[in-house]
Amino acid sequence: MSKTIILIPSRLSATRLPGKPLLKINGISIISHVVKKAKEADIADVYVATEDKEIANDVNLNGGKAILTSNQHKTGSDRIFECFEKLNLINIDYIINLQGDEPNIEIKDLKHLKKLIEVSKPEMATLASEIDDKSKLINENIVKVITDNKINDKNFPVALDFQRKVNDFNANIYHHLGVYAYKPDILKRIIKYKQTNNEIQNRLEQLRALENGIKINVALAKFCPIGIDTMEDYIALKKKLEYKS
Repeated sequence: MSKTIILIPSRLSATRLPGKPLLKINGISIISHVVKKAKEADIADVYVATEDKEIANDVNLNGGKAILTSNQHKTGSDRIFECFEKLNLINIDYIINLQGDEPNIEIKDLKHLKKLIEVSKPEMATLASEIDDKSKLINENIVKVITDNKINDKNFPVALDFQRKVNDFNANIYHHLGVYAYKPDILKRIIKYKQTNNEIQNRLEQLRALENGIKINVALAKFCPIGIDTMEDYIALKKKLEYKS
């Protein structure tokens, strides 16, 4: 069985919604909700990688574990690699990078990704869900992944591109979820590469991996979590999750 660790990058100075990780839903911060979900998946130890003591304190108070990192990182990938090095763990086969702003991530999808990486041993992998609303195809806030074959429950096709604005509506297009699994040496390679113009222009760091020849396999997610990028997103998800409780 592959030995895996889940690392969650988080910081207070988000561009569109500063302080986002510590906003509360049902009295618990968004970041601590994500940690709780990751722990419930029961596939790996879970750590938050953050530059902010406030986030670290909140995570620790809610039963999670946090590692303080530099405040100079340009991407979440850089942050989690510093965290990984500080943990000084041995025999880790995969690092799973889980976004800190998706508190309703589906546990079954995380388990599915873990199962596929154990069997296929990819360099890097991610999750994507079916697009159920055509308006998402033209919504540039929703990242799309184009794959070489259609995705189903059992296969693990390869990503050809990641786009905000779709160019070919006849391609195999899916809603990309910001969950990544990397072999540690692959993550180390990625952060050493210079940021590409395409990555910077589209604000998609996975393009750096693709453009440097790293293959990214894509697993099917049955559920598409709601990411929180704006106050409107937060209010909508807060109402939804508090209603469920």
